[in-house]
Amino acid sequence: MVAVPDIRKRCLIWLGRPTPREREVLAAAGWELRVVDDPASARIGLRGSDLVAGLVDLRGAAPAWRAAMHELLARHPELPLASLGDEHDDELPGECLLSLREPLDLDQVRGLQRIAEGEGAPSACGPDGDCLVGRSPALLQVRASLNKFAPVELPVLVTGETGTGKELAARALHEMSPRARGPFIAVNCGALPPSLVQAELFGHERGAFTGAAARRIGLFEAAHGGTIFLDEVGDLPLDAQTNLLRVLQEGTLERIGSHQSVRVDVRVLAATHVDLEQAVARGRFRQDLYYRLDVLRLHMPPLRERGDDVELLARHFLEAFRRQHQVRARAFDPGARRALRAHAWPGNVRELLNRVRRAAVVSEGELIPAEALQLAATTVPSATAADGLDDVRIQAEREAILATLRESGFNVSECARRLRVSRVTVYRLCRKHQLELEALRV
Repeated sequence: MVAVPDIRKRCLIWLGRPTPREREVLAAAGWELRVVDDPASARIGLRGSDLVAGLVDLRGAAPAWRAAMHELLARHPELPLASLGDEHDDELPGECLLSLREPLDLDQVRGLQRIAEGEGAPSACGPDGDCLVGRSPALLQVRASLNKFAPVELPVLVTGETGTGKELAARALHEMSPRARGPFIAVNCGALPPSLVQAELFGHERGAFTGAAARRIGLFEAAHGGTIFLDEVGDLPLDAQTNLLRVLQEGTLERIGSHQSVRVDVRVLAATHVDLEQAVARGRFRQDLYYRLDVLRLHMPPLRERGDDVELLARHFLEAFRRQHQVRARAFDPGARRALRAHAWPGNVRELLNRVRRAAVVSEGELIPAEALQLAATTVPSATAADGLDDVRIQAEREAILATLRESGFNVSECARRLRVSRVTVYRLCRKHQLELEALRV
């Protein structure tokens, strides 16, 4: 088959004044250059078939010029941007995907094509290309943990609020692991009827109970050679917890109505939005199972702690929606972007996805206004939301002290050194969060 060359034009909108040498470098790389020296009187026209990128020349930019440039680019938040110069501008509309330095050369110019083609946009941590978009420190930590945990054949407990993407993280762990060619089965434990949990997870033989007309393979057997993800694992009944413990300890299970062990090769990932340690203390969750599941822990941060990721995710969801549906909306206006950043997002990423989709449908123009997002009523956090944020901080503090204790082998002096606090503070935090050192050591 003969390869078809890419005949799309490559247009670079240069805001500023390129030098003759810079013009030559761009021409050699096949870029058509459009220079916008005076952004106050300029207009930008974008043709859908062309590869277009913008370059903001910050070298010696005057305040008035920057203000006019901000106003011009605010009308085109979808334009992928690069910047040139040692100066910085944190108020650039949209996202600056590439920072260039003098002297401009062909190696740097190649990056312009990548961002024009969309490759410079935040990438997913998994190969499916549609999860965990963002560049915040909180999400970078998630990605680092995914890279560490994926190749290791150990259980992972994924924690976080509802809607933070726990299943996406579990799927990424599977896709990045040696089990990627095997099945990935996600189970919502909270949605299983209590009377059918055992049969769904572990299967049953014919005649094992009323209605069991034939043998049925359970979800664990169906996941043989791959990964099973137990969402809301804290909702499992105690008898199912016992059988799950056996799978983790021995790698075997028994179908209901059978006394024959079946060997299964499954990596178990579990998720919960509740504190399993409190469930253990109340007798609702087996302590030995908790320790088996909580070998590696991955915490998914709430959206309100991810800063600019909110706007990046909103654009990502809008672009994905546009690929599947004919809608006019292609970007967010400045008011909508301010509303996105100000909202508390109690429903996290799931809430953002649904609001973006609805706004894309109801918007009549190309730029989505703030009203279409319907965030005004919940933009200002209420006292209840503030109380919830305090709870999140307390939980984060507890998880931090517990994780450091584990990493230091429950050595209080080493834990204090890593946290840069005194030993007295470590003991005080343990009392505050009801962490009994002797019990934890055991």
